[in-house]
Amino acid sequence: MGKVIVITGAGSGLGRALARRFGADGDSVVLIARTQSKLDKVADEIGDNALAVSCDIGNADSVRAAFAKIAEKHPRIDVLINNAAMIDYATLADASDDHIMGVVGTNMIGNLLCSRAAINMMDRGGHIINVSSESVEAPYPHHVVYQATKGGIETMSKHLQDELEPQGIRVTVVRAGPMYDEDQKMQAGEEAAQGFYKACVERGIDLSKMPVSHFDSVLWVFRSLIDMPGDMHVDTMRFSSRRA
Repeated sequence: MGKVIVITGAGSGLGRALARRFGADGDSVVLIARTQSKLDKVADEIGDNALAVSCDIGNADSVRAAFAKIAEKHPRIDVLINNAAMIDYATLADASDDHIMGVVGTNMIGNLLCSRAAINMMDRGGHIINVSSESVEAPYPHHVVYQATKGGIETMSKHLQDELEPQGIRVTVVRAGPMYDEDQKMQAGEEAAQGFYKACVERGIDLSKMPVSHFDSVLWVFRSLIDMPGDMHVDTMRFSSRRA
């Protein structure tokens, strides 16, 4: 225990659940998200070992400023969890410029910028964990932009591992299935969500029969990855939900 763990998208959802768990375990957690008020609420729950830093991860200057602030308290980072993600449902033909740039900016560019900043604050034993999605291979409709970013993250992670191996820094992809918590909401608007559901029906995908895990149920995956012995590595961890 006692690691310095930076988590993007920590204001809600999986990122918040991870921050709560690691904070309770005695780790120092750095919470990154756009909305300071959400981060402050989570940090207050965790206590003195939490640092809340607002950041637009798709903006290079914002990322530089955020990691400079982190360095004031934690000159060294042990773990970066690139969890922040944006999803908006649309076919590629119907996707707006804002849709494409927003999803790519958060999911792909944000991952690259945060990873670049964190690498320069890591020693041997550092670990970058990139959260991907089962949608990379699943036939979900209206997901093309999101699927492209998650597929890109998986490819980037493989080659980044090769690049960082001489420095003793590990890179792991966690490909996750559907998850929820007590206040999880769809990021997409009502019209986009209805279009997604309709397209699922047309493809014969029955979402009601898909098992969904609570965020708390998957925390052990991340804990076990972070606590791996130095002579071990997992390049890709895939897990899916099941009915208990």
